[in-house]
Amino acid sequence: MKSILVLFLFILLSQISYSQPGIKYAMVIHGGAGVMSKKSMTAELQKEYISVLDHALQVGDSVLKSGGDCMDAVVKTIMVMEDSPLFNAGKGAVFTHEGTVELDASLMEGKTLGAGAVAGITDIRNPILLARTVMEKSEHVLLTGKGASQFAVEQGFKLVPNSYFYTDKRYQQLQELLKKERVSGTNDKHGTVGCVALDRDGNIAAGTSTGGMTNKKYGRIGDSPIIGAGTYANNATGGFSCTGHGEYYIRLGFARDISAMMEYQKLDIQKACQAEISKLTQLGGTGGVIGLDKSGNIAMEFNTSGMFRGFIKSNGEKQIGIFK
Repeated sequence: MKSILVLFLFILLSQISYSQPGIKYAMVIHGGAGVMSKKSMTAELQKEYISVLDHALQVGDSVLKSGGDCMDAVVKTIMVMEDSPLFNAGKGAVFTHEGTVELDASLMEGKTLGAGAVAGITDIRNPILLARTVMEKSEHVLLTGKGASQFAVEQGFKLVPNSYFYTDKRYQQLQELLKKERVSGTNDKHGTVGCVALDRDGNIAAGTSTGGMTNKKYGRIGDSPIIGAGTYANNATGGFSCTGHGEYYIRLGFARDISAMMEYQKLDIQKACQAEISKLTQLGGTGGVIGLDKSGNIAMEFNTSGMFRGFIKSNGEKQIGIFK
């Protein structure tokens, strides 16, 4: 009898020692989804994108590894991409029809459902920082345009000239699109940057930042600064950041809808994200979404040919991708 008990304890301890350790923290990012091909994107340019995505992951990982919270991880990670001319956010943002840059961003924290967002920003270097300040220092969720800039100055932000955001690549994209529009009335859609993080305390935050759509008119605002459309976080389900044709995401309540499917239909995060992408496709929209749940499970779904994306987990697992 004693030998059987010893054998049972040995088997039990062996199973414990070889079981996978739980995920202590995790983070997932995107840099926009769209029509991409390996033929049109040189190997050198792919390396540049992968390098910035990798740096962004490292910045967020360093925050989470040291015990920092999910909000800090999301903001600092997104700032890396806002400061890179490669992405349609901050420095590399696309031009409006008038030849200026207007920026949108949002941030949400899953523990309290606190949120902050800004839209139509023309003079703040890192809109994601201002979105956090709106959340923490004001009674509002969404501020726009001149009012948002006034609030920023009162909170100690330094303004930058709109020309800071200009890049030759984005200006040429506008000129090419204007020519096409004169011929066929076509328009172009561009992605955003986003991040979702789970910290050691089990809290989730999600953030999104964008320059919107090339050649946008009339003060157009997409889904990125709309809580529940482009960004959503809830500790009970997960966090989500979207990229794509914003008008469709707004109509679907895209990010919140994923959370609702997880909460009420008990879908796992990947199935819920896939289901929402299917709805997007049926409506004729294009884009993608990243998601992260309370157990550290990752989703990176899109219906385009590519999405700049990556994730990192506390167990060392890491992945960066561009194409399907």
